[in-house]
Amino acid sequence: MHTKFDFAPEGQTDRIAYIRAVDAGDLPEEVKAQLGDVKQLYALHSSDGERLALVRDREMAFILARQNDLAPVTVH
Repeated sequence: MHTKFDFAPEGQTDRIAYIRAVDAGDLPEEVKAQLGDVKQLYALHSSDGERLALVRDREMAFILARQNDLAPVTVH
């Protein structure tokens, strides 16, 4: 899969992606239903806090950010 997506909202020039761990129990029911036994995911967020993506592991979150010309930063 080599499709690039423009994750930056219209007019946003900040190219930082914030990456944080997300407890699967905190997600909406329709998302939890698709996770099976996964207990933790990683979310990519824009600088204004919008969730851009959910992935299974931290390394994949960083790869996804870099593939889309974003600078990944870990937050807690």
